[in-house]
Amino acid sequence: MMSSFGVPANVGITLMGVFIVSFAATTLDSATRIQCYIVAELAQMCKLPLFARKHPATCIAVGSAFILAFCEGSGAGAFNLWPLFGAMNQLLGGLALMVITVYLAKKGVNVFCTAIPMVLMIILTGWAMYYNLIKFAGLQPGTKPNILLLVISIIIIVFEIWMIVESAIVLHKTVFCSKKAVSDN
Repeated sequence: MMSSFGVPANVGITLMGVFIVSFAATTLDSATRIQCYIVAELAQMCKLPLFARKHPATCIAVGSAFILAFCEGSGAGAFNLWPLFGAMNQLLGGLALMVITVYLAKKGVNVFCTAIPMVLMIILTGWAMYYNLIKFAGLQPGTKPNILLLVISIIIIVFEIWMIVESAIVLHKTVFCSKKAVSDN
């Protein structure tokens, strides 16, 4: 495509290489920063202030990625997580819809446009994750247990349930308690 604009092939290949490396580097940077924030917040909730500081949180974030990448010695350990990607990606979409739904409810906006797809996404990904758990535990005929994927799946399911419960509490307080306060006045 670039050669049709008169750009030599070597220059085009170099530019594409720079774009790909830039995309990978910024994605990795963003993911590491977000993981540091999550580690720090979890450490604060668990009353572990030492791990809530930026340097220990960064060490945990980078260290866990390092361990995952090199768990088999080849540096390709992250490919072990590939079977989780589909369900986790859709779960992230469902949880994003849940956050938006809570935000809209707090603003007093009708939440049905986000709540209905949120419920569908969370139910469908929950079902897929349950199916994966059965497979990773080796309970499905013809499958071997995969402890790494089983443990990571269980951790993610626990966090998912935690977010759902927290959001349900906030939605209940926002929607039902505010209606009761309005009807009492």
